[in-house]
Amino acid sequence: MKAHRFGRSAALLSVAAIALTACSSAGNTDNGSSSSAAGDTGSEQATFEAKGQLKGAGATSQESAIGAWADGVTSVAPELTVQYSPDGSGAGREKFLAGAVSFAGSDSAMKDEEADKAKEVCGDQGAFHVPAYVSPIAIAYNLPSVKEDIKMDAETVAKVFSGEIKKWNDDAIASQNEGVELPDTDITVVHRSDKSGTTKNFVSYLSEAAPEAWTYEVAEEWPSDITAESAQGTKGVVGQASSTEGAITYTDASAVGTLGTVDVKVGDEYVKESPEAAAKLVETSEEKEDGSLEIDRATTEQGVYPVVLVSYHIYCNQYDSQETVDQVKAFGEYVVSEDGQKAAQEAAGNAPITAATRDAAMKRIEAISVQG
Repeated sequence: MKAHRFGRSAALLSVAAIALTACSSAGNTDNGSSSSAAGDTGSEQATFEAKGQLKGAGATSQESAIGAWADGVTSVAPELTVQYSPDGSGAGREKFLAGAVSFAGSDSAMKDEEADKAKEVCGDQGAFHVPAYVSPIAIAYNLPSVKEDIKMDAETVAKVFSGEIKKWNDDAIASQNEGVELPDTDITVVHRSDKSGTTKNFVSYLSEAAPEAWTYEVAEEWPSDITAESAQGTKGVVGQASSTEGAITYTDASAVGTLGTVDVKVGDEYVKESPEAAAKLVETSEEKEDGSLEIDRATTEQGVYPVVLVSYHIYCNQYDSQETVDQVKAFGEYVVSEDGQKAAQEAAGNAPITAATRDAAMKRIEAISVQG
């Protein structure tokens, strides 16, 4: 496990204090309480009196953004520090549901059974989702001899990742890349070994956009009967692909490094991954009752990149102390603010959420209260 601690007061934390907070429930139990002012939905932020340490865990895709948010939140809550452990979406939700952290970062929404379990920690009102981090999922490959972006339609992508297409110069790929000299190199698929929301978002695209070619279950775990290499976390798959010529993987676009990326066919055009093309898909998505989004990954709309990661922050509607409420509100409102989204974009290259998404998120966060 890898834990990151951010914020100006982080250096003052003693080993004993860290050990104590590691055992806290979803409601942090530091002494005292504080109050917070309502957050502004624009770039000017209210000042919060939140203090102490807010603990979270989850998606590795959010790691860079969390660092920016944790540093930036001190501009509105100077005495608040944030500790986030990037253990993966599944692990983050598990810790949240066990009461070990006050919020989870997750690249996929909670399942029905998880939503029911959240009531044991959060009270009868349960938990909700805030779309905090939006990014294209890059289909990234390691072919040093190929300088152009490789183009693929959804069916070809599905057949590559299922192992049906085994060579880079296969006719299915070559026919979409006229003039590109593709090598006679074996394709090595690299997937996440951990329970991952990035995996779920990626296979959701394959399942929706190429249902005849991808017949596997949509889940956070990679299909066990597909022969492929695996690695832990976002950095793991990118590192593995970067050291393996002929490799292909899927990852948050901000993490691709020197790898090439696939332009995906949407309708009659091939679309390159970009924050703008990802945001265009998300802004048309329907919001569910719990704050999560219904995304149309089989879209044919022009200029839209359909392989999108929507990573959530999962919060309780109620916490067991005013202090935790103040911490969560301060952090949560900063994250979705214009300033917070700009800070994340500069650090991680994600697509800022739209004003409509921000307004809906602010209303949910502002309504967080103390249990009882």
